[in-house]
Amino acid sequence: MGREKKHDLSILIPARNEEFLSKTIQNILENSEADTEVIAVLDGVWAQPVIEDHDRVTLIYFPESVGQRAGTNFAAKISTSPWLMKLDAHCAMSPGFDKIMLEDIQPDMTMVPLMKNLNAFDWVCENCGWRKYQGPVVEECPKCGSPNITRDIVFAPRKNTPNSTAMCFDKELHFQYWGELKARQKKQGDLVETMSLIGACFMLSQEKYWELNICDEAHGSWGQQGTEVACKTWLSGGRLIVNKRAWFAHLFRTQKGFGFPYHISGNQVSNARKYSQNMWMPGGDITAMPNWDKAIHPLSWLVEKFKPVKYWHYQPGEKEEIEVSSSQESEEPLIAPVAIITREGPSKGILYYTDSQLDEKIMLMCQAQLKKSELPIVSVSLKPLDFGYNIAMPLKRGYVTMFKQILAGIETLGVDIIFFAEHDVLYHPSHFDFTPERDDLFYYNQRMWKVNYETGEALFHYSNHTSQLCACRSLLLEHYTKRVAICEALGDKLQVRKMGFEPGTHNRAERVDDYKYETWMSDEDKPNIDIRHGQNLTTTRWKKEEFRNQRYTKGWEIRQEVPGWGNMLDFFREA
Repeated sequence: MGREKKHDLSILIPARNEEFLSKTIQNILENSEADTEVIAVLDGVWAQPVIEDHDRVTLIYFPESVGQRAGTNFAAKISTSPWLMKLDAHCAMSPGFDKIMLEDIQPDMTMVPLMKNLNAFDWVCENCGWRKYQGPVVEECPKCGSPNITRDIVFAPRKNTPNSTAMCFDKELHFQYWGELKARQKKQGDLVETMSLIGACFMLSQEKYWELNICDEAHGSWGQQGTEVACKTWLSGGRLIVNKRAWFAHLFRTQKGFGFPYHISGNQVSNARKYSQNMWMPGGDITAMPNWDKAIHPLSWLVEKFKPVKYWHYQPGEKEEIEVSSSQESEEPLIAPVAIITREGPSKGILYYTDSQLDEKIMLMCQAQLKKSELPIVSVSLKPLDFGYNIAMPLKRGYVTMFKQILAGIETLGVDIIFFAEHDVLYHPSHFDFTPERDDLFYYNQRMWKVNYETGEALFHYSNHTSQLCACRSLLLEHYTKRVAICEALGDKLQVRKMGFEPGTHNRAERVDDYKYETWMSDEDKPNIDIRHGQNLTTTRWKKEEFRNQRYTKGWEIRQEVPGWGNMLDFFREA
C-alpha cells in the first residue's frame, strides 16, 4: 500500500454507500498543492463508482461495517503524516487548501476551512435546456414535458450560499449555527475562533489526534462528532480555528433525495448525545470538571469565553435581538433553537413575520395557537419580540419591508420545508402535517376562513394567500432573494402589486420567476382562521360584486360558525 512514504498531510475519509466518494477524491487531488495523501475507508461496501488507482490514494476495505469513528481511527493508524484531516465523502475543496492550512496551523490548533454548500449536480432537460438544482429524481421536464432528463455533475459550491464560519452548541449539546458570532469575527482577520463545528471536516496534528482521542468510539458510529472535537480541543487548552483563506463545500443530507449511508436509529443518536452530556457536564452541571482526564477547564469556561452565547445566556422573559442582512452572503442558515431534528422525512420549520403593530390580544392568541405545532419558529419583527428565535429589523412597515422580513427568516431557518405564518392567523396544527411532493412548486392551503374580529362573521371561498404558503426552503430562498433584489433595484419606481404577492400564482410580465403552484386542503373541520381586524396590510372584500373577476369567488360561503372552531366571537372572548 506504499506506507513507507511520509506525506505532509493525510486526509481520512470514512465512506459507506457514498456515491460521490470518487468525485471527492478526484477533487482533493486536483486542488492539492502540498504533499497530501488520501486514505479512504470502504466500510462494508465497495466503492461505486470505482476509485481509480493513484500513488497518493490508499483504500482500506472492511467486509463488515465497523462504523464511522472506528474507520477514521484505522485510517489514522496507518498514516505516517504529521498532520491529519478528517473529511466526509461528499465534499469539494478550494485550490491549495492543504498548503494554506499547513502554513497557518499551529500544534495547539484544530482547524477547519470555512464551509459552503455543495452543488453536487443539476437535473437538466436535454430537450429544452431546463435546469434544476439537485434533489429527487425528475421523471419529466416541468417546462416542456420531455422525459429526457440527465444528471449534470457540478461538484462546486452552490452560488450565493453562505460562508459558514461561526458555530456553537446549545444546552443539549446540539449543533447550531451562530450569526452573532459571525458578526464578531469580521474584526478578527483570516483566522477566527469558533465555539464548535460540524464533524464533516477538521484538521489537527497526528500527535493531538491520539492524545485527545478525537474520535472516541464509545460515542458510537455516528453523532456528536462536532461537539466532541470542539470540547476536546478547547477544554484541553487548545484552540478551534476557522481558516477563511480556504474552504470546503459540503453536501448536506437534509435535502430530499439523499439517503443516509449508515442505518442510524433514534436510540443510537440519543445514546451518543447522553454519552456526550455525561462527559462534558456531569449531572447537568457545566461548572463541574468533565469526565475526561485531559480536561483542564469545565464547560462553563468555554461558555464564558464566547459569552454571550445564544441558547446559554438567554433567560425566559428577556428579549434578544440580532441584526440580519437581506444579503445571503452575510448570514448563514440556522436551525432554530427549539428544533427537534429527526431523520424520518424532511425537517420543517415556521417563518412568522409581523409588522409589530397588531393588537396584543390577537397577537398572543395566534402565537399560542402556533406553538401547538411543536415546530421550530423563527419570528421576524420590526421591534424586538419574545417569540421563537427573533430577528428584529427596524424598518418602516410596507410591502417591500415584508419581503425583506420574509427573506431574512428564510435565510435563518435551516430546515427543508418552511411554512409561512402571519401574526393574525390562527393555524390548525394539522396544517403543518402537509409535506410538498415537489421542491420546484409553491403550495397553498385553501382551507381558510376569513373572520371579522368585531362581528364574528366568517367567509370562505377558494383563494391563495401568502399566509397559507408552504414550500421547500431552497425554492423560497431563490424566489425571495430575487424579489428583494428587484425591489431594491427599482426603488420608488416599483409597482409592487404588479409583481403579485403570492409566488407562482400568475403569469404577468412583472412576475418574479416562472415557477408554478399547487394547492392542498386541510380537513373540512380543521381550517385556518384569517382574522380581519381593520389594520390588515391587505383589504377584505366581503361581497361577491367587489370582485372584478367572479372566478375568484368560487365556493363562496358566509357563516356565523366555522367548522371545527364554532362561534368565533365566543372563541375570541375566551382566548
